[in-house]
Amino acid sequence: MNNFSKIIGWLVFFSGLLIISLTLWYSYNIFTARTPLPEFFQMPQETKSLSEPGAQDVQAQLQKAMGEQLKGLIPADFISKTLNLTIWSMLAFIMMSGGSKISNLGIKLIKEEKKDERS
Repeated sequence: MNNFSKIIGWLVFFSGLLIISLTLWYSYNIFTARTPLPEFFQMPQETKSLSEPGAQDVQAQLQKAMGEQLKGLIPADFISKTLNLTIWSMLAFIMMSGGSKISNLGIKLIKEEKKDERS
């Protein structure tokens, strides 16, 4: 039974390290542009509205003109890419923290096994 808990401890320890390693590897590939960034947020597609001429048409033209001016200052997908990168960073942090906790559980199992052997 003691040998079984030691094996489980090592498996838990290495599974935590695997979670951390895979998260770091995937993050590295995202930041070096080898893997596309997961899309949690997407920019809405432009839709052409069929509006009647009049006040709504003037408002639509004004919004279109403002949108074109903003596109000159900020790239169209800047906000969505920034949000996606932020969400991925948070998710990676959570995954690495979880992997760390899992590895610590494995270490505790291994240490308890050594304490039992001394007794």
